[in-house]
Amino acid sequence: MAKEKLTTEQEQLARFAKALGHPVRVAILQMLAKQTCCYHGDMSEILPVAKSTLSQHLKALKEAGLIQGTIHLPSVKYCINVKNWELARKMFETLLTETKNEECC
Repeated sequence: MAKEKLTTEQEQLARFAKALGHPVRVAILQMLAKQTCCYHGDMSEILPVAKSTLSQHLKALKEAGLIQGTIHLPSVKYCINVKNWELARKMFETLLTETKNEECC
C-alpha cells in the first residue's frame, strides 16, 4: 500500500497552527480581531513583550497569512487578513468536528 501524500490543506492548516502556537501571537490576534480598522501604534506598550520580540511574532503571523500590514518600529500598522482568517476558522472547525469515534480504546 502506497503512503498518502500530505494535502495542500493539511500543510496550510499546519502553518496556521504553528503561528497560533505562542501565547503572544494569540494575544496579538485577539487584539487585532477587536479592532474596527488597522492598528496603528506600539504594541509593545500593550503586550508583555519587547519590541524586538514583538517584531518576530508579527513576522511569523504575517508569513502564515493571518495578518497583513507593515512594521516601522516603534510603530506598526497591522490588521487581520480577513480572507485567511475565515479560511483558518473553517479549516480548524472541520478538523475539530470531523471525528467519528465517540469513545476511544
